[in-house]
Amino acid sequence: MTEPSIRPRRRGAAAGVVAASVLTAGAVLAAGVGFGGAEDPAGVTAGLPPATATVTRQTLVDTRTVDAELGNGPTSGVDNRLPGTVTWLPESGAVIGRGQALYRVDDRPVVLLHGDLPAYRSLGAGDEGTDVRQLEQNLAALGLTGFTVDDDFTASTATAVRRWQRDLGLEETGRVDLGRVVFTPGDARVDAVEAEVGRAAPGGSAVLQISGTGRVVTLRVDVEDQRLVPKGGAVTVVLPDGRSVPGTIAQAYTVLESGENGQGGSQTRIEAVVQLSDPAAGSEFDTAAVDVVLTASERPEVLTVPVGALVALAEGGYGVEVVDGTTSYYVAVETGLFAGGRVEVSGEGLAEGMTVGMPA
Repeated sequence: MTEPSIRPRRRGAAAGVVAASVLTAGAVLAAGVGFGGAEDPAGVTAGLPPATATVTRQTLVDTRTVDAELGNGPTSGVDNRLPGTVTWLPESGAVIGRGQALYRVDDRPVVLLHGDLPAYRSLGAGDEGTDVRQLEQNLAALGLTGFTVDDDFTASTATAVRRWQRDLGLEETGRVDLGRVVFTPGDARVDAVEAEVGRAAPGGSAVLQISGTGRVVTLRVDVEDQRLVPKGGAVTVVLPDGRSVPGTIAQAYTVLESGENGQGGSQTRIEAVVQLSDPAAGSEFDTAAVDVVLTASERPEVLTVPVGALVALAEGGYGVEVVDGTTSYYVAVETGLFAGGRVEVSGEGLAEGMTVGMPA
C-alpha cells in the first residue's frame, strides 16, 4: 500500500489510534497509527489530544555531568638526582617560587625554575637546545644579564651562571649539573613531603609531591568518551554552594588508573584539567568535590518537539500528531538528537510554530 507522507485525518475511535505503551525514550507508542484505513463510520469526532505542544526551532545540546575535584591540579613527584644527605625540606602546603629552593642536599639548594621541558642533562658551554633557552629565560627573569636568550650556551651564559651560583652559595663552575634544578610550568605547591631530613638521598629517590598554585578542576572520563574533553572545549563547573562557573579544558591526557583498593588491575582513562574563567571562583575551598557539565552533542537551529509527542506508526518509524483547528493528522518524522526532554525532528511539511499532540 502506498502511503502519503501527510494525510489529514479525523480523530475517531475507528481511525486506528490506540495509545499502547511508553517508548524507552519517553514517547508514547501508538500501536496501529497509520496513514490509511476507514474513516469514522459514524462521522463522530472523538476529540483532540488531551494536551498539545509547539514545534520550536532551537539549538539542542546534549550534556553529560561528571564528578570532578576542585584543587591545585594534578600532582607530580620530585625525585632527587644528587648524591648526599637531605638537610632541609619545605612544609606541606608551602608555595615555592622561581629561583627558590625546593629542598636542600648537603646544605645546598635544589632550585625550582619555570619551564615545560624537564631537566634531563647537565648544561655547560657549547651545549645547544631548547633546554638551554629555557635555562637562559629563567636567568633573565631572575635579573641576570650579559647574555643572549637563545639556544646556545655561550661563555656569556656561563658567566651569568657563575653569578647565579655565587648568590645561591654554590660552587661557581659556570655549569648546571643534572639534579640542581627542577623545572615546573609555574610556581609549585608542596602537596606531600616524602623524604626525611638527615636521611641519605640516593639518586632517583622520591622527595616531594607538588602541584600548581592556580585553582583548577580535574576530572576523568573513559577513553571512549575522549570526545567530551577536547582541548579548548567549554564546560560549566558547579561548585559545592550551587554556583555555576564557566571553564575551559586546558589539557587532556591519558593516565593509568589502578583498580579500587588495588584490586582488578589497571585501566587507561582520560584526565582533563579545567581552567576556570574566574580564577578566584572557589577560592574559599581548599579542595572540594564539584560537578562538571560537558557537552556531548550539539545540533544548532533544528526543529524540536517534546519527546512525549512522538508516536510509533504502524508502517514503522515515528510520527507526530499535528493539530489543525478541530482536526488532526499524523506526519512521519525522522528523529535526531535527544536532549533535555526534547528531540530533533524533521518531516515533510513540518514547520516551526505548528501544534502537535501530547498523547495521554
